[in-house]
Amino acid sequence: MATLILVRHGRSTANTAGLLAGWTPGVTLDEHGAAQAAALPGRLAAVPLAAAVTSPLERCGETLAPLLAARPGLALHTDERIGECHYGDWSGRKLSELSEEPLMRIVQQHPSAAAFPGGESMRAMQARAVDAVRDWNARIEEEHGADAVYLMCSHGDIIKSLVADALGMHLDLFQRIHVDPCSVTAIRYTPSRPFLLRLGDTGDFSSFAPRENASPDAAAARDDTEAGGEAVVGGGAGAV
Repeated sequence: MATLILVRHGRSTANTAGLLAGWTPGVTLDEHGAAQAAALPGRLAAVPLAAAVTSPLERCGETLAPLLAARPGLALHTDERIGECHYGDWSGRKLSELSEEPLMRIVQQHPSAAAFPGGESMRAMQARAVDAVRDWNARIEEEHGADAVYLMCSHGDIIKSLVADALGMHLDLFQRIHVDPCSVTAIRYTPSRPFLLRLGDTGDFSSFAPRENASPDAAAARDDTEAGGEAVVGGGAGAV
């Protein structure tokens, strides 16, 4: 079956503002996110892509724009099923404020039981994303052959939930996974099982440095993912 390249959108204005964007309109890439998107064609230059599928949200379209310009023949499809989680009443709010909400403990420790007020459950989010991948795997294989590679541009929690599914992990464990903005995750699907080939690969390892040696931005990125051992809902801003 097909190999799927998952790209998280580049760093957005909501990421740097510490907001949970969800489906809030007008969230675009910031300057650093645009630079990440501009580098994507070079990072994927050696990969023949049969098609690209994107979330309908603007930040994903902006992330793929340089890649599509570099590959004018690449077919682009939009699929709402890989759009961001519907966070409902939480959308547009500061993550620092949401950390005080009782629901956040459930989101962190028992996400399969979490449902956002006025939004959707995390189980529903994963189910629609997995359904989308299964459908696209079958379509890509039928149209381009079993060795075809295709790309999806989506969002942090969506990609994490797809990785959890590929690894046979319960959704309650998916907060152990982290993917930075504009990172590349690759999953090869076979009739017997999926294989995780890459996870959150940006080529930038500066955030791994000890705190005393890390740049202020890299240290902040680490704090973003390790505050009290909690995961960042929607995904963090990554290292600069």
